[in-house]
Amino acid sequence: MSDNLTISSGEDTFDLAITDGTIKATDLKQVATSDGPLATYDPGFMNTAACKSSITYIDGDAGILEYRGYPIEQLAEQATHLEVAYLLLNGELPNAEELAGWEREVNTHRFVHENVAQIVESFRYDAHPMAKLMAGVASMQTFYPSARQIEDPESQRRNIVRLIGKMPTLAAWSYRHSIGRHRVYPNDELGYVDNFLAMLFQSQQRVYRPDPRVSRAMEVLFILHADHEQNCSTTAVRTVASAGNDVYTSAGAGVGALFGPAHGGANEAVLKMLREIGSVDRIGEFIDGVKNGKAKLMGFGHRVYKNYDPRARVIKKATDEVFEVTGRNPLLDIAVELERIALEDEYFVKRRLYPNVDFYSGLIYEALKFPPEMFTVLFAVPRTAGWCAQWLEGVTDAEQKIMRPKQVYTGHRERAVVPIDQR
Repeated sequence: MSDNLTISSGEDTFDLAITDGTIKATDLKQVATSDGPLATYDPGFMNTAACKSSITYIDGDAGILEYRGYPIEQLAEQATHLEVAYLLLNGELPNAEELAGWEREVNTHRFVHENVAQIVESFRYDAHPMAKLMAGVASMQTFYPSARQIEDPESQRRNIVRLIGKMPTLAAWSYRHSIGRHRVYPNDELGYVDNFLAMLFQSQQRVYRPDPRVSRAMEVLFILHADHEQNCSTTAVRTVASAGNDVYTSAGAGVGALFGPAHGGANEAVLKMLREIGSVDRIGEFIDGVKNGKAKLMGFGHRVYKNYDPRARVIKKATDEVFEVTGRNPLLDIAVELERIALEDEYFVKRRLYPNVDFYSGLIYEALKFPPEMFTVLFAVPRTAGWCAQWLEGVTDAEQKIMRPKQVYTGHRERAVVPIDQR
């Protein structure tokens, strides 16, 4: 296999070096065209690498997802979310002593300034909780101005720890404000996930302790959502960071990107689809509608995965465990049968449409009595670890520059301004 890409333009020939399966886009500039130096046109970055990263590996054809080389299935079975967060940030899983120190460090930063709480609560009660979360996250830069010292390793670490520690608090307060309940403060007797569940659901208990099966299912969901390579929200984080921004401002951009229904709203769309199907005996009719272009199969297929999303296999088991506690949602029967039929149907198999992580996650959130608008908030909390790792990798990468894509200009040229009385 050649290590070069040869391009012929007129009488000229150019050999472009291939490294890691890519060519440098700037090398194309030496190839002249009638419209100027050669460039690529790639709406949505379908086949353009904007950075080098050693955090997350995805092989969409094989259905593989790894954090720092560790299979997601093994991490979901054996690790906690804070272990995974440590791995994403530091490159290695912690030993027992390192994990204990990391947990203490993160958990001491769970409290959020009262002024930030006032920012969250300044919204109307029925404002979307993601809007409240985005405002709260972005505001924290003003409370920790040292965060702007992005080239200082100590500042980097301190503010990353703060954000990971405080994100569940902000998310829980956004939820409690939405349902008209008083905010619940962090409890140092509880771990990261259990404390989050307590801040969400505590009522009259002195100490709220969730069912271990619910706690473990949420832990698994957190691990599955911790990072996912250069998706829309991660790219937003890296883009904002490339302008010299701190981790709070950059993560605020990530929340904003995740707020978009095309990114974070897929699991809600799955629930809507399952309700529209209504019963198992109507699945065949629905499948026919999908084939005829009259219906959409939500929760199947993925921009990256052309095989079974490895996260979906893990989450399906977590769904069963949650329903042991909450009772079985009849939508699960529809989902399981729909998955079985679709995986055996040549129409979907040929198109490589397999369940993704969103196919089952919404069922878990609904079983725990979350309103649909909270689903993306529950996505943002664990993804904060990935955003922080990606932010850190970006701001410490000597090759990175401020992100400023090219455009293909299609408008008018060289027009003369006509005086207003002659237009």
